[in-house]
Amino acid sequence: MPSRRQILVGGGIGAGLLIAWGVWPRSYAPNLIASTGETIVNGFLKIAESGVVTVVVPQAETGQGVYTALPQILADELGADWRTIAVEAAPINPIYANRLLAGEGVEGHGPDFLSVPIRWAAQEIAMRDALMITGGSSSVRAFEWPLREAGAAARALLCKAAARRWDADWLACDTAEGFVVRGDEKLRFGALAAEAVEFKVPDPIPLRGGLENRLTGKSLPRLDVPAKLDGSAMFAADIRLPDLVYAAIRQGPIGHRGLKGYDRKAADAVTGVLAVVDTPRWVATVATNWWAANRALDAMRPRFAMPAESADSGAIADSLRGAIDGDGVRFASAGDLAAAYRGKTVHTADYSVGLAVHAPLETLCATAHLRGDRLELWIPTQAPGLARAAAARALEISEANVTVHPMLVGGSFGRLLENEAAGQAAILAAKMRRPVQLVWSRAEDIAHDLYRPPAFARMSAQLGPGGLVQGWLAKIAAPATALEQSHRMFAGNPGLRGLIPDADGADRVAVAGAVPPYGFPAFAVDHHPVEIAVPTGHWRSGAHSYTAFFTECFIDELAQEAGLDPLGFRMQMLGSNPRLARCLSTVSAKGGWEGGGGGSGQGLACHSMAGSHIALLAEAHVDAAQKVIVDRVIAVADCGRVINPDLVRQQIEGGILFGIAAATGAPIAIERGQAVPRNFAQLEVPRLATAPEIRIELIRSAEPAGGASEIAVPPIAPAIANAIAAASGRRLRTLPLSLGEL
Repeated sequence: MPSRRQILVGGGIGAGLLIAWGVWPRSYAPNLIASTGETIVNGFLKIAESGVVTVVVPQAETGQGVYTALPQILADELGADWRTIAVEAAPINPIYANRLLAGEGVEGHGPDFLSVPIRWAAQEIAMRDALMITGGSSSVRAFEWPLREAGAAARALLCKAAARRWDADWLACDTAEGFVVRGDEKLRFGALAAEAVEFKVPDPIPLRGGLENRLTGKSLPRLDVPAKLDGSAMFAADIRLPDLVYAAIRQGPIGHRGLKGYDRKAADAVTGVLAVVDTPRWVATVATNWWAANRALDAMRPRFAMPAESADSGAIADSLRGAIDGDGVRFASAGDLAAAYRGKTVHTADYSVGLAVHAPLETLCATAHLRGDRLELWIPTQAPGLARAAAARALEISEANVTVHPMLVGGSFGRLLENEAAGQAAILAAKMRRPVQLVWSRAEDIAHDLYRPPAFARMSAQLGPGGLVQGWLAKIAAPATALEQSHRMFAGNPGLRGLIPDADGADRVAVAGAVPPYGFPAFAVDHHPVEIAVPTGHWRSGAHSYTAFFTECFIDELAQEAGLDPLGFRMQMLGSNPRLARCLSTVSAKGGWEGGGGGSGQGLACHSMAGSHIALLAEAHVDAAQKVIVDRVIAVADCGRVINPDLVRQQIEGGILFGIAAATGAPIAIERGQAVPRNFAQLEVPRLATAPEIRIELIRSAEPAGGASEIAVPPIAPAIANAIAAASGRRLRTLPLSLGEL
């Protein structure tokens, strides 16, 4: 019999499935713009007479390197010269929808017999609605094959055009370094592109074989770096339009009930201020420069109506701990856990993680220009279609009247799946009747972040003969963040909202990564949903960032209980995950693992996600000021087939530093609805002088490409905690790591 949850979920998915049937798969034409002398070959590629090959990238460049990795895939299949490759951000179009992410988003929703149609429905609805989303370490995984096919199709067309000129069989032709070649004969791509599109793409499309003249697997130079180094790279705050004015904004504490008032005369006294614009939820100042606008907001001292009880960190902690004793929803299980526990000694430990901020270098911003009923929007976003919808709703105009220019992103880590500045800037542009550039201050960005949710876990396990884990239970209390965020993101879209299950408020994404990678005979993972009065959203690696902490710290504690080396303890249970086992054994050898004994200051942790596997060895100590210091981190990763090794190493190194910042930085507290701290310096992120030595090794693999941008974040915190336990003999079970426990 289907469970109540399956019926509820099946009902929600069924509605989306009906909509998908109404939009049976169809072809979509590219909506690219060709410059003079440029030929649109397909939706991912343009070739100019000059020989410049422009690759259209459907994912946001947030610093992770998609403006290099994705063009490299197409250029490799096309046979292009890397020196001629240019990049263009894709316009909003169904052909650029992230079908992989849409399908992964509904995995586990509904009964097993509906899994295939549910996934298909999600992907078709995502395509119909042009759901372009960058996230979930999905860029290469989602677009490797579409880009390969686009490059291969273009190569075939170019070969056909050259063959006609040579009166030869096109199958006898090939491409290399920007030329179609046949023996000693060769013709430039630019000279053939206009003729090539007259031919029909062969079916099936012949993909390139062999290992010669290939670009995949090489550490080619990043295409976005030169412009970022010389300052010519354009971000949303770099846009300059005639008659442009600048805006700053102030919103109330978390949970506020609306704007009560402000001192308008104080704003008028600030030189450069042009206007004050208010709505029921926020107030903004507009000036000839942003500094004046922000100073005016400080002078105005806006007041907001507050509820009797405001959001508070203490109340959040109480809610999490209270929820763990209530009924949870079981999202994963295997074996007979009750039998494994019956009459046996069960070891338990409680862990908790606090709120975490995204804190990218670039705060929320947008530049908007309204002309008549047509809006142009320059914005950093991970979801351009959703940004367009938000701006259109704010002005009550058609989405067709909104043009979004996706900009380079100065970091995001999941924050720009939503960008409230889109609607705010649109409203300001309409009020001012001139272009407006809105930039949130750092304090505003932290105060109104969509935080990584807090979580509390009660872990239990039963150890059998030889120290093998016979039973394992992870009870995790956390907000249903994915459901909360999905309802915000897909507001007003019945098709997309139909794919959002809501089974008693529980959310499988809230416990993502909690299924242990080890071969336990019996285990279970329960989610205990909690409602907190603080908005939460996706944060780099999502729930994996705390579930890996719970799992890998508890594994270390169990190893100590069993009297075993933490490395050997893990290895004996990784027989079903040989790729992760290889990462773990390699990192222990490369890092000089000493057994994890007292005083060693070494800690291990490993994790699998997004088709990739990683193991870390961290060395850490506590200094005289009782601060956790990370001295060295060794990482070994198996990310499957690697497109650009340098990009993967950069993402792993960045993930390690990002995770260290969250694990050892300042905690985020909520006091009377206000986030503390309020500026970047107080977050205590690692600096160059305090960053540890980091060494990274990639394991060569022929497996499908896995994700790299998030994989290093989950295991770094438990590796540090395990290292501190080895150094001090005491166990830290709270993130950020609190030395008050020592």
